[in-house]
Parts: sequence; structure tokens; C-alpha cells
Amino acid sequence: MRGRNARRWRRAALFTSLTTLALTAAACAANAPQDTLSPAGPVARQEDNLFRPVFWIAAAVFVLVEGGLIFLIVRFRRRSDSDAPKQIHGNKRLEILWTIIPAVLLAGIAVPTVITIFDVAAKPVGSNVVHVNVTGHQWWWEYEYTDFKTPDGTTIKTANELVIPAGRWVYLTMTSKDVIHSYWIPKLAGKQDVIPNRITHLKLRADTTGVYRGQCAEFCAISHANMRARAIAKTPAAFDDWVREQLLPAPMPTDPQVTGIFQSTCMNCHTVRGIPNVEGAIGPDLTHLGSRTSFGGASFELTAANLARWIDDPSAMKPLSGTFPNDLNKPSMPDYGLSKSQIDAIVTYLMSNG
Repeated sequence: MRGRNARRWRRAALFTSLTTLALTAAACAANAPQDTLSPAGPVARQEDNLFRPVFWIAAAVFVLVEGGLIFLIVRFRRRSDSDAPKQIHGNKRLEILWTIIPAVLLAGIAVPTVITIFDVAAKPVGSNVVHVNVTGHQWWWEYEYTDFKTPDGTTIKTANELVIPAGRWVYLTMTSKDVIHSYWIPKLAGKQDVIPNRITHLKLRADTTGVYRGQCAEFCAISHANMRARAIAKTPAAFDDWVREQLLPAPMPTDPQVTGIFQSTCMNCHTVRGIPNVEGAIGPDLTHLGSRTSFGGASFELTAANLARWIDDPSAMKPLSGTFPNDLNKPSMPDYGLSKSQIDAIVTYLMSNG
């Protein structure tokens, strides 16, 4: 039995060591795009500044408690019926001590936590704040920039990519069209649930220009993993240029078949400001699709080849279905059976609208 027990202990120790090594190695990633421990904005930095001391306090408590437990198990293990450790039940000093210490620790954690919660939730004010309405869909993000309008009152609408000016506050007002989603750009801010028939808010600001990746962090049915997001921070001047371009309508297609396809099929779901009667509200606004870097819930790089594959058979690239849990067999974007020449003509037109 001793030999068998020894082998079991060796196997358990080997399994534990390999598991710990694997988990440690999995956590080591250089330039991870969604690394919460590399904040790039004031909100993410506040959350990181709160996380780190709380983590080390929790780690110290874990080591002390587990280390003490292991020590007591080994040191005072029962060797015979008469070999029992000294009992300390009713020791008031010890009971007061291990009641006061956790209370002090919790109070020390609670104070900065409450302060951070109120700071993060405070609405930014000032003329430089950019206000954006965010709507979660299965499975993409819709953005409406309410501060910028065309002469007829039309706001900027785009999808999946949140374009923002670096160094300026952005205030998101969020809701969902279908199920609960969760908006998360780790390097800029924490998670915020996006709930049907309710309004939630999130503020963020990027320190520098760049692309900050994120995703939906609440399971929302079949393509949850493909509901990603990008925050693209531009210089203030580049952002102003982007706004001016987005306010312009798209040019009319020079190929008549493109106009016909949009007005007979795409108009049911999509909007293209510039083509008459193409004003759908189910799918993303395609007015300036060519200015984006991704599509399909920010899951695919925007290239002519990828866009052609998507139009030809979208469900082959990304599982698409209706609102969970009722219409799982109803595609959200059907395959319209367009010919290659028709698809190429549509791709050429959309990619040219930057």
C-alpha cells in the first residue's frame, strides 16, 4: 500500500505541476489585444488601480489561510486516539482578532471601491464630449453619433467600429434590440450590460490613437463569439475629417444593376444614404462601408474578397439565425442567389464608398 500511495502522490503532484504550468503559460501573451492589465485610458486605469491592490490583498489572505491550514493539518495530524491537539474553543482574544482583521481588510477595500464606482459612473461634461447611442443586435453593434447631423437632421450611423477622437471623453448610451449583450473594450473601460428596453451608460477615453479591440461579453446565442467590436481612436483633426465624410451621402451607383439590387433586396434591411428608397433599419447602415476596416460583427477584415464571400453565402462565414430562442432556423441575412457579376458589382460599389 505504501508503494501504491507513493505512486498516487507522485502522479497527483505531476498533474498539479503540469496544470499550473499550462495555466501560467496560457496567461503569457505578448501584446494581447484584449489585455485588461494594459489600460490605455483613464477609466480602464482607475479599474486597474483598484484591481491590483485588491488582488495582492486577496493573494496574501489566500497564502496565509491555505498555508496555515496545511501547516495545521501536517503539524497536528492525529497519530493515535489519545493524540489530540490542544483545544482553544472559547478563546475570546483569538475570536476578536480574527473578526477585527477581516473587518479592517474589507473596510480598506470598500472605500477605494466605492470611490472608483462613483468616479467611473460620473457623466462627463463639456463641449468636447462625444455622445454616441449604442444598440446591440444579434450579432453586431450599431453606433449613432447624435452630436453630428446633416442639414436635414440625419445623424451619423455606422456599425461595429466605434471611431473616437483620442484624448476626448466619449459617452455611450446603450440598449439592445433583442437579448442581453455586454459591451467591453478592455483597454478603455470595463464591461457594461446592454439590455432590451433599458438604458445603460458607459464612458471611455483613449490616451493615444490606435485600434482597441473588444467583444460582447454576455452569451447571446449562436454567434456570440463572433460579436466583436473595435474602438478606433484618431487624432482630433482626423476625427473631424471622418465626421465630415460620414455626413456626406454615398454617390449613386454608376452601374444600374447595383441600384436595382439595392432597391429590390438590400432595401429590406440596409440603408445607403444616396440611393433612393434604400432605408432599411434591420441590418447595418452601409452608406460609408468602405471607410471601415472590418464587417460581420468586426469578425472579418474588410477586403473585396471577404465581402464577396459574405454576400454570396453569409451563413458559411458566420452562423446567422433569428432572435434567440424563438427563430433559430431563420437566417438574419439570406443568400439571395446573386450571380458572380452582380456580387462583384456590389462589392466594387461598397468598397468605393469611403
